[in-house]
Amino acid sequence: MKQFLAKRLIWVLPTLWGVVTLVFLLGHALPSDPVEIMLGETAPPAKKAELRHDLGLDRPLFEQYALYMARLCVGDMGRSIRTGRAVASEVHAAFPLTLRLGLTALLMAVAVALPLGGAAARWPGGAIDKGALFVSTAGLSMPSFFLGPILLLAFAVWRPWFPVSGSDEPGAIILPAMTLALPLAGFLTRTVRASMREESQRDYLRAARARGLTETGAFFRHAGPNGLAPVATVIGLQLGAVLTGAVLVEKIFRWPGLGTLVLSAISSRDYPLVQGVILAFAAVAVAANLLADVAVALLDPRAR
Repeated sequence: MKQFLAKRLIWVLPTLWGVVTLVFLLGHALPSDPVEIMLGETAPPAKKAELRHDLGLDRPLFEQYALYMARLCVGDMGRSIRTGRAVASEVHAAFPLTLRLGLTALLMAVAVALPLGGAAARWPGGAIDKGALFVSTAGLSMPSFFLGPILLLAFAVWRPWFPVSGSDEPGAIILPAMTLALPLAGFLTRTVRASMREESQRDYLRAARARGLTETGAFFRHAGPNGLAPVATVIGLQLGAVLTGAVLVEKIFRWPGLGTLVLSAISSRDYPLVQGVILAFAAVAVAANLLADVAVALLDPRAR
């Protein structure tokens, strides 16, 4: 297990380096000039040249890249063009809210998908299986930009059970988390059903039934853990997708997380802040993939 973890950790470093390099190059490929954004197009050329020198933008691209990497290694992501604050502090303030929203949505989706998908795989063709198919199809058919306003109208306006927006009031996380969780629950239900149904056809399950285990006991005792190994991989991959997909949901519910932060940064052309948020999303995605690999290795010894 230690060797398995060491190999995965070795691959994390070049992955993060590639993401950081790509973000740096994309930031410099954008047509806007950060100096003109900060000072305005009518600023004197001498003032622009002075600020460009202070920011290091007059240096060759390789030197800028080396300086960017050196600062990033000590946690310095630069300063926001719009507010002048450190990008790291703004990302640090918004990141816990987005992470809380994403994890809550993921837990909601898993709480629905595991029992529903497992029951559908155990009794295929029955009422539970048909209900699981309906739930998964309905969840996958409703994108967040449609589902969010519907939930907002139904449970915050027509029936004021939950707050309309923000993150301070009790229960404010329920509606945005449900908006993220329902499509994910539909996808995970199908994944759990397919994986556990495939495991139920294995020879070892027939052998377990031949030793005296009941059909249901053999299924949930043996097919369940083995069928959850690929599901763990999917859940880890979906965590990154949920966090990046929360951008639109945070805007709908005015949730003050990374999504709201990056949208305001894009509208004001605050590219250092955009880069910082993208790096935060990328780091979470890499960490989620690593945790998924570890979970698969724990569930399935063949993986390690």
